[in-house]
Parts: sequence; C-alpha cells; structure tokens
Amino acid sequence: MGREHHPSPRGRILLVEDDPDTARFISRVLQKRGGYDVEHAPNPPAALPRLGAERWDLVITDIEMPDMTGIELLETLRRKAPALPVAVITAHVTVDNAVGALRGRADEFMQKPLHPDTLITAVSRLVERGRGGRESVLAVGAHPDDVEIGAAGALLAHRAAGHDVAILTMSRGARGGPDDARAGEARAAAAILGAELYLEDLEDTRISESDPTISAIRAVVEAVQPTTIYTHSIHDVHQDHRNTHRAVMVASRGVGSVFCYQSPSATVDFRPGRFITIDDHITTKLAAIGAFGSQVAVRRYLDPDLIEATARYWSRFGGGRHAEAFEVVRDQTAGPGLGWTAEETAEEEAAAETALLETTVRENASDESAARQILEAGHAIT
Repeated sequence: MGREHHPSPRGRILLVEDDPDTARFISRVLQKRGGYDVEHAPNPPAALPRLGAERWDLVITDIEMPDMTGIELLETLRRKAPALPVAVITAHVTVDNAVGALRGRADEFMQKPLHPDTLITAVSRLVERGRGGRESVLAVGAHPDDVEIGAAGALLAHRAAGHDVAILTMSRGARGGPDDARAGEARAAAAILGAELYLEDLEDTRISESDPTISAIRAVVEAVQPTTIYTHSIHDVHQDHRNTHRAVMVASRGVGSVFCYQSPSATVDFRPGRFITIDDHITTKLAAIGAFGSQVAVRRYLDPDLIEATARYWSRFGGGRHAEAFEVVRDQTAGPGLGWTAEETAEEEAAAETALLETTVRENASDESAARQILEAGHAIT
C-alpha cells in the first residue's frame, strides 16, 4: 500500500476584520489558494482570548474597527507575543495609521483592496518567517497507538509552545486488527493531537532494524527536519519496538535531541532522565488514545485509569499531577543563534522589520514626499 502522508495546514492565521465581505474574501484566498487554516474574529475583543489560548503563525488585522483599533491590538500583541508576525491592512494609508504601524513594529502594512497574488506572497513570507525559529518535533512508533501512549502529552506540550509536530508510524498494526481500521484510528488520533501523520506499511511483528526501516525513517527526517525526536526505548520486550529504536538511532544521527518513551512492553531497565509535566494535556491525551476504538476494548494497557495512574506516578519526578517519562539519548538545546546573544538577535530582527515596513510605506504612499512625511513622523515618535 505504501506510505500515507496526511499533512497539517501550511499555517494557522487569525484574521481580525469587522467587514464580513473583506473577511470572506481574505479567508477564501488564503484557504483555497494558499492552503492555510484561517479563523475569523470580527473585532479585537473577540480575538484576544483566542490569541492567548491557541497557537497561531500569523495575525492579520484591519486598523479601523470599533471598540479597539488594529493598532491597539498590535501594541497588545507586541507585549504578549512579541515573536508572532502581524500584518495590518487598511483602506487608507494615513500618517496616523502608518505611524501606529511603525511604533507597533508591524511586519507588513497592506492597503485595500488586496490583490490575491500580493496577499499570498506576503502571507507566505510572514508565515515562513514566524516558523523559521520554531522547533520541529518528530515522534516515531512501530504501531498505531505507540506514540500516543508514550508521548502524546509531550507532543501536546510542544504544540502549545508553538512547535511543529509530526508522527511517523511504521506499520498499520494488522496483527491487532484490520489494518484499514487501525490506519483510520491513527489519522483520527493525529488530528486530535494536531500532528502531521506519516503512515508506513511495514509488516507488523516483522519490522527490521535495517532497511527498509532506516530508509523510511530517514526520508521523513529529511522532510520534517526535526530538532527533537521521540521514539521507543531499547529496553522493551517487543521486537518491533527494539528494531524501530535501532533504526531511528541510525537515521537520526544529525538530530540534536533524541528521547525514548515508555511503552506498555518496556522492561524494568527503562530508566528515564527527563520528565515532562502534562497536567494541561492529560485529557486530550486520553482522547487521542480513545480514538483507537478497535484496541481499547481488548488491550488492558489502554485503560484510561492505567494511563492516568502511570502519569501520576511519573509526576513524582516531574512536578504537577501528571507527567511523561523519557530516557535521554542526547539533548542539545539550541540558542538564539551561533555567535549571537538574545539581545543582539532581537535588535537585528527589529531592524529588519523596520526596513521592511519602510519599504511598504513607500510602495503605498502617493509619492516620495508623502512617504517621507509618514516615516519621519514615525521615527520622531519612536
């Protein structure tokens, strides 16, 4: 049957726009032509609670709205989420609007009416920039439900931190039930976790530690470019789990951080050194495991009480009430950039954003004199 790949959207965008027609136009262009997941908020007060509770790759906001302007929303965002890209749109390029955008360090300043090609180009660049420094996480399991049992809470924590998450499942678990049913369950669980799913079709119970396993893992590693990998522990009685572990060790030699999760078949030699608190994610983890309906009724290790009890036990070492445990193969945490301090990186990014906005103002102003007036007013205020 071969590999299945179920990609996540290219990015999540929150559109803050009080005009329904403009909102429909922007949403349609970005969804149909760009492949983005676009959510609409009709005003800033409706947007603010979602900005704190959900992960976004870009915010697009109109400027002139009742109750709270887009510039005020931009200023609030810069305090709460300084790294989140923000594009402001307006029907009129005025001195006040442009100065407000400059003060708030908007990443893009666009004038209505918006041309679809211009919109797609700007959004693609901003989403790519927003994702540029984001951690990418890959979790590898031998069978459907392996990753969800061992690392679903950690993956949800990564998602909450704004990281990209992918799952690679090496087989469809045909020994445990119809492979088409289990594949469908794997897709449903990945959707619950917000993860991109790569589903291989190696033979259940006969997964090799060499090829084709290594090649399949290496191909996904090249596609995902993970900074962190989670996979099975070598301390496991199941041969598929051990062989998947060995293959991952070969295929992931260039990945900085590699951790091993606990499976129900792990032995007493499983000795974790990293513990991730999952109090905010235990309910969603149980929901993802519950997606494997063909197994829940026949596999005692999928009992929700047992899953939660295991997380309660590991919380002795990880804090909170629930935690997941991982053996550490290697753990290399990257800084803001080689040879750069965090302050220097922030200054460099701010300078680049200001230069980009100045270019945008010049492109939209009626002439160079008007552009100079807007820019000089903005710099005088800042």
